[in-house]
Amino acid sequence: MDPQTVFCPNLDCPARGQVGEGNVGIHSRKEGRYRCRVCGKTFAARTGSAFYRLRTAEEAVTLVDTLLAHGCPVQAIVVAFGIDERTVLAWETRAGQQCQRVQAHLVEQPRDLGQVQADELWVKLQGLKAWMALALEVSTRLWLGGVISAQRDRALISALIQKVRACALPRPLLICVDGLATYVNAIRQVFRDPVPRNGQTGRRRLRPWRSLYIAQVVK
Repeated sequence: MDPQTVFCPNLDCPARGQVGEGNVGIHSRKEGRYRCRVCGKTFAARTGSAFYRLRTAEEAVTLVDTLLAHGCPVQAIVVAFGIDERTVLAWETRAGQQCQRVQAHLVEQPRDLGQVQADELWVKLQGLKAWMALALEVSTRLWLGGVISAQRDRALISALIQKVRACALPRPLLICVDGLATYVNAIRQVFRDPVPRNGQTGRRRLRPWRSLYIAQVVK
């Protein structure tokens, strides 16, 4: 346990998000709990992770999630490890939720993107198919996010563009897409900011970002 690598998870704590400031101390090594010196709250070392309130060893959960991530069938894991199928699926859900939180905390932060590439993939699953839309920052190859839907529709594209917007600063930005016309409308709708009221009442008018460019990639 290293209190210098964690921060207080209490939403009302003034020291929330501060790492390495000496705000957190060890409350109990046996129980694996920390204590915040600012708000006085104690919390488990696994708080906020996929292992929170699980009695199974972290190594076992990590191994199962790794197998799932590489396409191992659930039934194979059930037979090999003697784990109930519902437990395996619950661990998979926990891992997915943890990945979403990490994505939001580390990636979905405003930055100068410069150029973004967006595209969709048709994914074939057992008994069904799905569409996955993804976007990346071209210069660093950083994956900005992905969205899955049963339909390649406006909702799918709009959700992806929302993720791009969450990662972007209002700087010159080039978004490269395929020939799907839905991208143009989604980008125009999402990349808008409210105009100052200047004494006017009613709903604020939205103004598109300046220096926002859309290009079509010919495959």
